[in-house]
Order: sequence, then C-alpha cells, then structure tokens
Amino acid sequence: MAGFAAIATAAIGVALPMSGADAATGTVTGFATRNGGTTGGAGGATVRATTGTAIHTALCGRASSSTPIIIEVSGTINHGNTTKVSGASCNTAADVIELKQISNVTIIGVGSGAIFDQLGIHIRESSNIIIQNVTVRNVKKSGSPTSNGGDAIGMESDVRNVWVDHVNLEASGGESEGYDGLFDMKANVQYVTLSYSTLRNSGRGGLIGSSESDRTNGYVTFHHNLYQNIDSRTPLLRGGIAHIYNNYYVNLNESGINSRAGASAKVDNNYFKDSKDVLGTFYTSEAGFWQVSGNIFDNVTWSSPGTDNNPAGPDPVSNTTVSIPYAYTLDAASCVPSIVSLTAGANNGLQVSNGSCSTTQPTTSAPTPTTPAPTTPPPSSGTNLSIGAGSDGSSKATGTGYGDVRDASLTTYWSPVGTTGDISIKWGTATTVSRAVIREASGSAGTIGSWQVINYGTGAVLASGTGAGTITFPATSLTKLTFRILTASATPKIAEYETYAG
Repeated sequence: MAGFAAIATAAIGVALPMSGADAATGTVTGFATRNGGTTGGAGGATVRATTGTAIHTALCGRASSSTPIIIEVSGTINHGNTTKVSGASCNTAADVIELKQISNVTIIGVGSGAIFDQLGIHIRESSNIIIQNVTVRNVKKSGSPTSNGGDAIGMESDVRNVWVDHVNLEASGGESEGYDGLFDMKANVQYVTLSYSTLRNSGRGGLIGSSESDRTNGYVTFHHNLYQNIDSRTPLLRGGIAHIYNNYYVNLNESGINSRAGASAKVDNNYFKDSKDVLGTFYTSEAGFWQVSGNIFDNVTWSSPGTDNNPAGPDPVSNTTVSIPYAYTLDAASCVPSIVSLTAGANNGLQVSNGSCSTTQPTTSAPTPTTPAPTTPPPSSGTNLSIGAGSDGSSKATGTGYGDVRDASLTTYWSPVGTTGDISIKWGTATTVSRAVIREASGSAGTIGSWQVINYGTGAVLASGTGAGTITFPATSLTKLTFRILTASATPKIAEYETYAG
C-alpha cells in the first residue's frame, strides 16, 4: 500500500483515509443489492481527483484491479485533462473515463460538484461499481469532441452490480445533434440500479440491450428518477426484467418505457405528465410485457395500435406478472413530482424518500446540504445586478418575455410554456453573486413549488428549495445564474429575478 500512496500523492496531490462526510454513499437499493450486493470501494483508500487523468492514475495505482478504492472528484473533468494511464491494475483510455476489467470502485462528487463535460463514463467487463453525486453532460458520438459512443454512462460486456445514484445525465439534443443515450446497457449487463437521478434534454434516455438478439441483460431497477424532455427510451428494454417505480416523467415526446423483445417491466406508482405513448412496445413486432399498478397519467396521449406499435394505453393493464426479490417501499404516485424534485440529481445533499412522501438524509453525512426554503422577500438592499444584465430561458409563454424579470417592474413577468422551466440572468464578464430574490406577479403567489439555483457554467446546484422569495448561497463568481422550476401548482409568473453580491 505504501507504493500506491506514493503514486496517488504524485498524481492527485493526496491520498486520504475514509473521510466521513465526503465519502458517504447512503444505502444501495434495488437489483444492485442482489448477486452479493454492491459496495463499491468501501473499505479501501480514499483519494481526491480534479482531472480525468488523476482518476485513471488512482485506478492504475492500486495493488490489483480489485483493490477497493473511493475516488472523490471535484471540478470539471474534460478532454483536455483526461489521458490514458497504464498499469497492471487498470486498462484506461484517453477521452473517456474508462472502468474496464476492474472491480470495487466508488466515484463520488464532492465539494462544489463534479462535472464530466462532454466526456462519458464507460464501464466494461467490471463489477461492484458505485457512481454518485456527479453530472455528465453533452457527450457526443459525432461532431466534436466525441466520447464513449455518445453515451453519458455506458455499460457493456459482462458487467455486474452497478449502483448509479444522485447523478445528472444531460444532453442538448438528439442523434441529429450528435448525441446518443444517457444510460445504456448491452452485452450481458446485470444487477444495476439507477436511483434519485435526473435525465434531461436528450433524444434517447437509455436502453437495455443493443439489438433484438441482445437479451442477456436485465435485473435493473429505476426509481425516484426525473426524466424530462426526452424523445424516447425511458428506458428501451430488450429481454430481461426491469423494476420501474416512483419515477417522474415529464415531456416524453415520442415514447417512454418501451418493453420489447420478450422483456418484462414492473411499473409501479410512477407519475407521467404531458407525454405521449409512455408505456408499450414500439417500433417492433417483437412484443414485450408489463405489470402495472398505481401509476398516474396526467395529460398523456396514446397512438393507435399498429403492426410495429402496441401502446399500453389509454387504460394500461398488466399482461404479465413480475416477481421482485428485494424489499422496497412505494411512495404514493400523487406525491412523486414533489418527492423526486426534492431528491433527484447531484449536489442536493443525497436526500432520499422515507417511503411516506417526505425526505430524509442518508444515515451518513452527505457531500452538499440542501438550502432551506426561501423567505418572503422584503425590499432588497444593495445593487440589483440583474438590472442592465441579459436574460434567457428554456421557453416563454405568449405575451411574456425573458427581459421582463429584470425591468424593475412588478406588472410585467415571464412564464414558461407549461409549469416548469428555466429563467437565467447572464453577464458579459464573471460576476460574484450570493443572493437571489424571486418575486411572483400579482395573483400568482404560491404557484412555484420546488426549484434549483444553478451555476450554468459548471452545472453546480448552488441552492434548492420550494416557493418564491429570498435565496442565499455561497458567493460564486459566474457569468450565468439559472433559476430552474421543477414543480409548480400552475403556470408560474416571475415578475422579477433580482441578484445581489451580498
């Protein structure tokens, strides 16, 4: 171990023992608890890494390819700082985080956050892996730069026992824009759990099985995840068994859970909203199966059955029975939007559901605490940095404008199309901000539900909570500050989005 410590110190800066708050991972759930369980790097050395090369060096510096290790990651990991590292205990590659032919590894984001920017995480011929509290965004399979076949997280070839938890997986479009799947499994991947994560803005959410003949994958659990603005594959299942419960699906544009080629999905207490064909067998004549209970379908449309399409709706009923071999507790589907908005994603304190429609912290400390709900905003002191700045957003309702949130008038306002969306204040040069004030238009008070305040440049969540008002967070130098509305009781109306240095 002395040799390992020396290598880690040289490449990463420091090798540490288990570090309490930053090394916390909570409790594994779902199918990842089976087949001997998933513990990642528990019991091994803990090292810090701020580059992809340092992550590879930590893997290569172990005594063996199965020596447990916890790698705490902060900052932005990208093509410029991720190179191949060689060693007897690793098999890495440049321009991708490569977890190949290894076992017993935890990668966890700490500090102000870990961003894998345009750089995918590839797990191959490996087992007992935990990935937690990180953001992976804009990974491309075409255009420039490319990484990991376009998958944010991809698993293939005899992978076992992987737990991916509290992560953000994001793209900026579909295949025509160069992106592929956010969470893919193929060629014999089994015993996987994806929990408390967000998957956004992609043509493809993810798949289990790369073709109709690739049916050796399965035993995958998806729970308490947010799928938002996804065209299809949430997920696509080819063979095998999946347990899908307490997920929140918003704006699935073409299709959702696509069970085909003999797959079976147990679909419990999910909330589907403003979406199309959220469950069924699509784009193939090779049927899949589902067992459904307790789901809510809110403004869901269904296409007509055809040769290659068999939607489960408009009144989904079970056509199989699926046995689940582990214990779990279901939140009521009616509270899934609120519980998922409070718990899903990176940098929110690793909060989880207690099974009764409220949240709890893990039994060990979490890397980043959640900010309390804002207070009712009195008149603010100091200089409102939004005046004279720019603004943009994810969408705007007819008759509203992005600039209306920075015009010092409470009579004009911005609204998204629908009930959720982003509004941002942006500056031409780096600006230090530590406080924001969200003021709702007259008659709309109390509309905003859960939200996040995000450093757009890094993807780090600076604060999260519920309701409009004053929001404080650590002073941060940035060029764009995003207020993301995750839930609302009606269309929000934000009259002013004020920002302050102190």
